[in-house]
Amino acid sequence: MRRRTLLTTAAAALALPAAAQTNFLNQQWPNTDFSRAAVPLSEIRSGGVPRDGIPALDGARFGAATGLDAREPVVTVALDGQPERAYPMRYLMWHEIVNDAIGGVPVAVTYCPLCNSALVFDRRAAGMVLTFGVSGLLRHSGLVMYDRQTESWWQQFTGEAIVGRLTGTTLTQLVSWTEPVSAFAARNAGNVMQQPGAARRYGSNPYVGYDGAAKPFLYSGEDPPHGIPPLARVVRVGDRAWPLSRFQASPVIEVAGLRLEWRAGMASALDTGRIAQGRDVGAIRVYGTDGRPVPHEVVFAFAFHAFTPNGQWMLGR
Repeated sequence: MRRRTLLTTAAAALALPAAAQTNFLNQQWPNTDFSRAAVPLSEIRSGGVPRDGIPALDGARFGAATGLDAREPVVTVALDGQPERAYPMRYLMWHEIVNDAIGGVPVAVTYCPLCNSALVFDRRAAGMVLTFGVSGLLRHSGLVMYDRQTESWWQQFTGEAIVGRLTGTTLTQLVSWTEPVSAFAARNAGNVMQQPGAARRYGSNPYVGYDGAAKPFLYSGEDPPHGIPPLARVVRVGDRAWPLSRFQASPVIEVAGLRLEWRAGMASALDTGRIAQGRDVGAIRVYGTDGRPVPHEVVFAFAFHAFTPNGQWMLGR
């Protein structure tokens, strides 16, 4: 398996020395403005694949939810006035970014397996419509995207440009959630992304057992506080995080104007070799006081701590 071999090789990788790093970056990214950066370049390292080694998709076809197990996770995108769309994790696992448009709104549907972060953004920023690719780089184990217009680098977890001309620009996050395809199909007759034409092992998980590992991949930061395991799942809403373990006592939590609901029936995409056979981790929906969906995502605890170091842990104590 080429992908797994690359991951094994990258596990031993270290950040390049400053001089070598500068030379490498100028060769590989000649159009990136390295005079502008919001983070130290030393925090950014190779993930073991070159730029576009994980190919982002431009556009997608949609139809019925055929060939998918009922428990397989999909990223559902809901824009006002538009039918919902579902992007199966079995495709995002191998492409990480889908540049698409919904009702005239250019969107980027993104997924970082190493952080388990699925986020959807409006691709309009700085007076441009951006298209995104996978840089092959990581920061705090998180996906670093790049835009093809300016070759600025973007932290997927935050939606912020961290290196290049657009440094400091933040993408608008759109409402999305992850749920089993059966739940989506119960509300929608179609609108499920169809299999791309690329030669990939769709439906398989190249990160077998990752969400049961003791440590994250290529991460040297602090562990989460309160004894929370680094790869425990948490629900992030802004700068707050609820450990999924809290939902064992009650499937519904109402606090601070939010209603968080957990339902069983969704397979983990990062457990067994086949996504459809992953253990049941359930799915989360978050609503505001008006009953409308609130942007949120279920991520690994270490990633929330790394990118939101002053975040609030909602432990219910």
